[in-house]
Amino acid sequence: MLDANIKSQLAAYMGNIKQPIELVPSLDGSPKSNELRDLLEEIAGMSDLVSLTADEGNARKPSFRISRAGEAQGVRFAGIPLGHEFTSLVLALLWTGGHPPKYSDELLEQVRALDGDFDFEVYFSLSCQNCPDVVQALTLMSVLNPRIRATAIDGAFFKDEVDARKVMAVPSVYLNGEVFGQGRMELEQIIAKLDTGAAAKAAEKIDAKEAFDVLIVGGGPAGAAAAIYAARKGIRTGIVAERFGGQVLDTMAIENFISVPHTEGPKLAAHLEQHVKEYDVDIMNQQRAAKLIPAHQIGGLAEVVLESGATLRAKTIILSTGARWRTMNVPGEDEYRNKGVAYCPHCDGPLFKGKRVAVIGGGNSGVEAAIDLAGITAHVTLIEFDSQLRADAVLQKKLFSLPNVKVITSALTTEVHGDGERVIGLSYQDRNSDASHLVELEGIFVQIGLVPNTEWLKDSIGLSQRGEIEIDHRGHTSHEGVFAAGDCTTVPYKQIVIAMGQGSTAALSAFDHLIRLPVEETEQVAA
Repeated sequence: MLDANIKSQLAAYMGNIKQPIELVPSLDGSPKSNELRDLLEEIAGMSDLVSLTADEGNARKPSFRISRAGEAQGVRFAGIPLGHEFTSLVLALLWTGGHPPKYSDELLEQVRALDGDFDFEVYFSLSCQNCPDVVQALTLMSVLNPRIRATAIDGAFFKDEVDARKVMAVPSVYLNGEVFGQGRMELEQIIAKLDTGAAAKAAEKIDAKEAFDVLIVGGGPAGAAAAIYAARKGIRTGIVAERFGGQVLDTMAIENFISVPHTEGPKLAAHLEQHVKEYDVDIMNQQRAAKLIPAHQIGGLAEVVLESGATLRAKTIILSTGARWRTMNVPGEDEYRNKGVAYCPHCDGPLFKGKRVAVIGGGNSGVEAAIDLAGITAHVTLIEFDSQLRADAVLQKKLFSLPNVKVITSALTTEVHGDGERVIGLSYQDRNSDASHLVELEGIFVQIGLVPNTEWLKDSIGLSQRGEIEIDHRGHTSHEGVFAAGDCTTVPYKQIVIAMGQGSTAALSAFDHLIRLPVEETEQVAA
């Protein structure tokens, strides 16, 4: 099943396995079961420490369990974990085989210390870039703690299960049969939900930190660039982020990042974090900022209060909190979020195979989504507010060549309809005639631009009418010593490469501010 290049890479990884492991299949006579058996035989043939056992007859077929030799518990994959989940498979093999995970000892000990019996099931799709983080976190937890079980389920293989549980977004996580969470979650977040004392301990630890010379709020491309440029100046640098990588984590194909013809968001985010970690930067992940208190005098300390209750202090602040997908703000949207209303076509598109869907938005993102979904769904209706599409001409040409796509322009979406459990349609108003129309469908993908993550700054910093942080060409904001960069600012073009440049500019401006402080304050910075 694996091409020569992937087989060669996997064989090299398998050399890191230190103890015997078993691949325990549960198969039937279906073609997919035969494919899975071929894959397991290939993997078992790559290492003397890996063996393929007899079928164990699990109810989910095709599936397989990865266990230490002789043990009855292990990580289970239901389906064939290729695509975005191939890395999850490789890590499950390595971790079960004794290869150490790249997490802090403190975090690993938290997993081992969890008290309780936890049976996790996570539904994923092979095209979902947000799913691997969740699958890998739960996999690691089950390897470290014998009272934790994890099953990763490809929703495309088990449609009856997906329909019965009304799973309409991935990743969807169930714990002991009940909904635990949806969407991207990292190991720290899962632990915090299970260990209620973990968040308080983390807040106490953060609150005790000494003041930074530069504190960056936000961990996307702008924040990562700012951290690197600041740290290279030899000043005390910290970065606090709700999730390192930011919106890049939700981006599929990136083809305009100069010198890199093609990459994917999660891969770029991992490279950003790896680069930042090469410097002396204090990274505080999974923390959301709640309030900014600018310094009362030049050279004084500004404060960032976190939702956890902790407070961070710094001589200078760089705000790089990015943006998020804009919502339609119509009746029914919130009620049916993850029940047919979605914002990630790459993640959730496969769950709508053979169904009728709509895409809201006629820019590049909307048209790209419609093109992708046309290859999966029965029919796509693209609804655009403007009188014409705003996407690049090459994308529009491709869109209009597709037989199962209908484009409606000059249309205002007014309501999402559902039956109490899932979406059944939407209403829109023709802006030319004011007539209302109903479109019957099962899914709605919203792609109408971005909203800056700046609500927490409304009373403390100068914002534009759109809520963007107002900055000058050096990244200065309305407060001395507070800088900003990236998609949360008034910079007109929201692009990764531009955000990185702006982050670098803000860091250099912050350093310039520090070295121009009065002598006694500069000595405090050096200390």
